[in-house]
Amino acid sequence: MAYIGLISDTHCIFDEKVRSFLEPVDTIWHAGDFGNAATAAAIAAFKPLTGVCGNCDGQDARIDYPKAQLIELQGLKILMTHIGGYPGRYDYKALQLIEAHRPDIFICGHSHILKVINDKHYNMTVLNPGACGLQGFHLVRTALRFRIEEGKLKDMEVGEWPKTI
Repeated sequence: MAYIGLISDTHCIFDEKVRSFLEPVDTIWHAGDFGNAATAAAIAAFKPLTGVCGNCDGQDARIDYPKAQLIELQGLKILMTHIGGYPGRYDYKALQLIEAHRPDIFICGHSHILKVINDKHYNMTVLNPGACGLQGFHLVRTALRFRIEEGKLKDMEVGEWPKTI
């Protein structure tokens, strides 16, 4: 079993509210836009971190985090990239990755809107944790945590906070 915290679009913010929500997880997955390498380092010092760079990340974050990650966990294939879209409206580059890898779970960020969607066409679950940072148009900060157990997503929870520190 793996207990995973999923965040995105921190934009240089990794505060106590988010840390508290992520405290019980085993590992953190970040779907891009750390803001800077110092934020990525702070998250990695808190929990083991797997992430991708986002369109707002500078070269310092891009050195350590690729544009896409393919994770295999308990028989599931998980694809993560920052700009992804959603069923019927995938970003072109994301769609190429989806077609090539046929993941069971597709993770993206960028929109700042939390979404959990079953894509019947590709037989995969699409996860976007929204944004847990302050920068952007979103009104509520969000994150996800869930378990992967016996090849299934279980016990998904949403963290939600006002757009303040």
